[in-house]
Amino acid sequence: MSFFSEIFSNEILWVSIFACFFAQFLKIFSGEKGIDISRIIVSGGMPSSHSSFVSCMSTMIGLKYGFSSDLFAVAVVVSLIIMYDASGVRQAVGKQATILNQLIEDWQKKKEIKQEKLKELMGHTPKQVFFGGLLGIIIGLIF
Repeated sequence: MSFFSEIFSNEILWVSIFACFFAQFLKIFSGEKGIDISRIIVSGGMPSSHSSFVSCMSTMIGLKYGFSSDLFAVAVVVSLIIMYDASGVRQAVGKQATILNQLIEDWQKKKEIKQEKLKELMGHTPKQVFFGGLLGIIIGLIF
């Protein structure tokens, strides 16, 4: 089997990618303004596509190789690190961006400074990570 045919026949990879894209698609409908097509390309928001991606991968690995396998354990550890980062570190970066944007606005009122606003929606709330993870598990179980 060639490299490309092996990649294209990897069900765990492609279903996990589908879970990620499906979570991104759902963001269109979960914004504060109702339906917003532009949300399909943003990071952050409900549900977490990162969490959906890795939880789907872990679920499918568990189903294929067993939930007591070493491969499943590695997948879960990597998934938990990614989900923690999505809700912890990246969320804190988003809060810092909000504060920095306010400082820049206040500073611009005093001086003529041109500074692009920083992206504030970087991470996820624990709720967004939970529902992204749940979505990934459900998709993994369906496929």
